[in-house]
Amino acid sequence: MPTPSVAALPIRRLTPRDLTDCADLSEDRGWPREEHKWRLLLTAGKGYGIDDPGGGLVAACVITEYGPGERPDLSAIGMVLVAERHARQGVGRRLMRHIVSATGTTPLTLYATPNGRPLYEELGFKTTARSEMLTGPFAPGGPEPRVATRAAAAEDLGSILRLDAEVFGTDRTPLIARLPAFSDQLRVAVDGDRIVGYAAAWPNMDTQVVGPLIARDTETAKSLITSLAGRTDRPLRTDIDIRHEELLAWAKERGLASVAMNSVMTYGIAELPGDWTRRFAPLTVAAG
Repeated sequence: MPTPSVAALPIRRLTPRDLTDCADLSEDRGWPREEHKWRLLLTAGKGYGIDDPGGGLVAACVITEYGPGERPDLSAIGMVLVAERHARQGVGRRLMRHIVSATGTTPLTLYATPNGRPLYEELGFKTTARSEMLTGPFAPGGPEPRVATRAAAAEDLGSILRLDAEVFGTDRTPLIARLPAFSDQLRVAVDGDRIVGYAAAWPNMDTQVVGPLIARDTETAKSLITSLAGRTDRPLRTDIDIRHEELLAWAKERGLASVAMNSVMTYGIAELPGDWTRRFAPLTVAAG
């Protein structure tokens, strides 16, 4: 029986049962397996993939929807991967066209690498911002952080969700409510009794990813990063909006090095909703 062409293979919804195949696909493309992150995305979001008749996946991606009920305000696309053996055959383009069609009129966003950006531009995505990926051991120094931080408590979740929705521009409860279980640390910045920022640090291979990072101002962001770094022996990684020049310079002075630049792209909207001045870093570039 002849093997069907890749172009004829159906696109289906992925579930958490596909976790190992998704991690295998990451590894196939030279990425870390990132099973912890895949598990979150396949649970909080909607995965789409193409099965390989020979086993595993030809391609995969995940959409994370934000907003009320069945009519999301925004969908973030991430983890767009095509197996090396099927690369340069139009599979990624076909999968992305399917996603654009399936999401209808919902605005879309994604973080694009320099290699992926031409495809997304061809599909109508526009670059609206950029982020810089930093990683490395954090070396404390300089003036002490001026904003008080503490570990988040269960009763803080409502305040965190309200602050996040205000800054991000839409409700992310299904994702953010998973942070206490997903992250190693969840901390809040406080001004008296008021929460003015929050950040998480979660394990990803040999690093601690700092994100999301929502803060009233740069000093608050510095305080949150410092408090997270002081409670782990792992190098940090974070993706900071390049408009936050002061925070980027400070992080590099503390030992984090630039390793990549990504384009923040949108489809169906001119720019992302919310307040970028308080949105310093995403939970993960795969979820916006």
